[in-house]
Amino acid sequence: MASAVVVSHASVLGFGDSEFGHHFSHGQTDLGKLSVYGFFVLSGILVTRSGKRLSLGRFLWHRALRLLPGLWVCLAVTAFVVAPFLYWRQQGGLEGFWGHGRGPLDYMASNWAVAPRQNDVSGVVAAAGDSGLAHSPSFDAALWSLRYEVLCYIGVALLAVTGALARARPVVLLLVAVLGWLILRDAVHTPFWAGFDDSTYHGAIEFFEVTGRFDPDVVLYLSFAFALGTLIELYRERIPVSDVLGVASALVLLGSLRFGYLFVVGLPAFAYLLLWLAIRLPAPFRRIGARHDYSYGIYIYGFVVQQSLVALGLARWGFWPYLAMSLAGAAAAAMLSWHLVERPAMRLKDAGSASPAGPSPRSGRAAEPEHGSSAEGREPSGRLESVSGPRFH
Repeated sequence: MASAVVVSHASVLGFGDSEFGHHFSHGQTDLGKLSVYGFFVLSGILVTRSGKRLSLGRFLWHRALRLLPGLWVCLAVTAFVVAPFLYWRQQGGLEGFWGHGRGPLDYMASNWAVAPRQNDVSGVVAAAGDSGLAHSPSFDAALWSLRYEVLCYIGVALLAVTGALARARPVVLLLVAVLGWLILRDAVHTPFWAGFDDSTYHGAIEFFEVTGRFDPDVVLYLSFAFALGTLIELYRERIPVSDVLGVASALVLLGSLRFGYLFVVGLPAFAYLLLWLAIRLPAPFRRIGARHDYSYGIYIYGFVVQQSLVALGLARWGFWPYLAMSLAGAAAAAMLSWHLVERPAMRLKDAGSASPAGPSPRSGRAAEPEHGSSAEGREPSGRLESVSGPRFH
């Protein structure tokens, strides 16, 4: 799905066309947005699992280690490596780059708290746009979803602190029902409702300046996807692993994309489909991310790579060469990010813990791996009770 975001962005960033799936779904969504919904479903499953077994402080520490070091280095690479190189190519030198009113230091200061509040660095992307080579004003617009991801983490933390995750699962069921009702109310009279792109709830909310503004419409739809994952995790022993349901969920998703009501019936079907695929795909697929999880790096660097290729004029070579360079560049950046930043940071997850490999203090059972376990085992009953898998975030 991280790679699918890069594929989807290629058409719009390189050539100003609609993203893949936009016309097929009659404007309900596109490949990039659908992948983001998938991120939130999977994150709901796996982050809820983490929230059930960890103390509040340890849970927040793990979440911070997984997101922030990789993000901060990505921002620094964009501001101090990519941007000055492109500026030098455009201007023939770096005069005016460092002292620009919205320069690299401003970019870091504005975007460090997972909420991108400055799009450009020293006018590099704007200059590319003036020459007709850029179709987005941002160096890394893909970062928009991170603040909503963090908001969902806070939701899991609150559910854990109040005991809902461990002792009051119906609270989460009720939460999903309320979110689903709000979405149904939006879409009931409009089959091709486009989710938060069409929704018109109250204006944006800003809790703190550094966190930027939260759009309630986006909160509703992404938190619904995340809550579906949370529900799957909490009721895992009751959810069958059924090939019939897996195929049916794929058909429902495709049908809703083509004929409408994606967010009413298609998104819940997508949630089940993702889990079924993770369990039923052949073993080589299940090993993806088991040791080296490049997904986050592909997501946060993909947009930067694609904008850089456009600024260098390489999109003029055509769609397929541009897409190949985009995927290769995003993958290379993700590998460096994982091996040099993300994995070393995750080694600190048990800092200060008396028994990092010991049993879960809440259950007395061996703690499930935080990262990189295989999703191969399942109960003889065909339910999800014993299934675990690699973490996306």
